[in-house]
Amino acid sequence: MSEQIVEFKNVTKKYPRQVALDNVSFALPKGKIIGLVGPNGSGKSTILKLTAGLVHPNGGCITVNGQEAHRMIASQVAYLSELDTLYPFYTVAETIKFNAGLFADFDQKKAGEMLAYMQLDPDKKVKSLSKGNRGRLKIILALARRVPLILMDEPLSGLDPMVRDSIIRSLISYIDLSEQTLIMTTHEVAEVEPILDTVVAIQNGQVRGMVQVDDIRSNEGKGLVEWMKEILPS
Repeated sequence: MSEQIVEFKNVTKKYPRQVALDNVSFALPKGKIIGLVGPNGSGKSTILKLTAGLVHPNGGCITVNGQEAHRMIASQVAYLSELDTLYPFYTVAETIKFNAGLFADFDQKKAGEMLAYMQLDPDKKVKSLSKGNRGRLKIILALARRVPLILMDEPLSGLDPMVRDSIIRSLISYIDLSEQTLIMTTHEVAEVEPILDTVVAIQNGQVRGMVQVDDIRSNEGKGLVEWMKEILPS
């Protein structure tokens, strides 16, 4: 069985006024926490959408666990969008129950544990939650699914810097890396560096570098931000 969870082969994705990805090839390993980093508009979110089967490439092939990525891949993938897709009229508890009805792999017990950890009121309406608490709820919905691949687009966006540390710890606590892989885009590179195993740097629709975070620390004596500054020219 392949040790790769995601593979892109010569993938191009074009939008009407932009080439988001230009003939990109890479493979991502199983059982890791992987960061996609790079400036805005570099193609990071497009990679997640293609992996989740939400959009289709103009050329090339994407596989997840050996299967071609398309909309039916949802049984393999949990996807947290940067956009707010929650129903405002539901309570927090109703939102969790709704998602449990959508996905057979949704673990309500795990969701309840995370709800307590995140200190969210289950009876509060989604529309009355702060942006940060809506972000916490979205994280719960993604991590409560028992799927091989979890995709998170800017999961720390809108969260108070004071609570990001506890949220980052939850990403470690509630992911089973013997069974799951997490791929996340983030601008909070320094904050998530301690939990990342692998980093893919993307700029202008191209992969500029892919590295094991431990390797740049031990072999080059650099932090991730320093490595990014070298590999992603401004």
